[in-house]
Amino acid sequence: MMIQLICAFVLAFLFATAFGKYYIPWLRKQKAGQEIKENGPTWHMSKSGTPTMGGVMFILAVLFVLLTVGFSGMLQGNFVHIFVFLFAAVFGFIGFMDDWEKVKNKRNLGLTAKAKFLLQLAAALCFLFLMRQIGFVSPNLYVPFFNTSILMPEWLYFVLAAFIIVGTVNAVNITDGIDGLAAGTSMPVCLFFVTVTFMWGQEYLELGIFASALLGGLLGFLVYNFNPAQCFMGDTGSLFLGGAIAGLAFAYDMPLILITLGIIYIIETLSDIIQIGYFKLSHGKRVFRMAPFHHHLEMGGWTGHKWKEKEIFLLFTGISLIFAIISFIGVSNRFPM
Repeated sequence: MMIQLICAFVLAFLFATAFGKYYIPWLRKQKAGQEIKENGPTWHMSKSGTPTMGGVMFILAVLFVLLTVGFSGMLQGNFVHIFVFLFAAVFGFIGFMDDWEKVKNKRNLGLTAKAKFLLQLAAALCFLFLMRQIGFVSPNLYVPFFNTSILMPEWLYFVLAAFIIVGTVNAVNITDGIDGLAAGTSMPVCLFFVTVTFMWGQEYLELGIFASALLGGLLGFLVYNFNPAQCFMGDTGSLFLGGAIAGLAFAYDMPLILITLGIIYIIETLSDIIQIGYFKLSHGKRVFRMAPFHHHLEMGGWTGHKWKEKEIFLLFTGISLIFAIISFIGVSNRFPM
């Protein structure tokens, strides 16, 4: 098992880095540049025109690994890793349509919020029904740290599950606001699932291969996305990434672990919600200099220190790693000894 997980990581990393050498110049030739929001930090305007849709690098890297390292599982009739990939790919395609609209119209607006929400909700429900049919999802809601489960009515579970999936996908999308941030904060999340696979056993090997491939693919992508970024993952990458993380949490049948495991996503999303809500209630006042929270730090909120993108990357990735360890402790008693 260990060899397969390591191979998945290494192959995905090599694929993403090699593919990026040719893909990024191709994106430049296609003039697939990202337009920067005018209401963002002014110094971000210099990034205008940086190629977007770079998430294709790690998406294809994961697919390559699933068809090579993960092929033996398919021969044995286990397609759970393919299901999770297809689920994430649906979100990636929604993101691609959004990116395409932005690139085509040369403005930082794509699909309407309503259209994206309905498409994401439909994808979430289809995935949940599929995972329920093959036995990887049950209405017994596992509660980490307490090592117990709550039996829920199936309809209520599906409503809650759809909310968690759509929320996770969009939270990861919100986190993708500065160079390397979404990739960096998601790598400890992937590492958590790889470790769980190693501890949990052979039954979850295919999911571990998926998580390990995503980890390697993100690291390979980070070679080009670390500040100063040569490309952005775009909604193509961030929605795929969010779908993959949500899909893994449900495939392992422990979605509530996302509360601690996805702490950075939650902080980023809550800062956005608080900012918008308070702005409306107070008729123009703000809690943060700018939301999401990473922009607040960039602009010297609270302390006056204007955090650089590399500093925010290290801070958020470090926090994500700490909470990945905490999350592992929270589910460790579920592992068979």
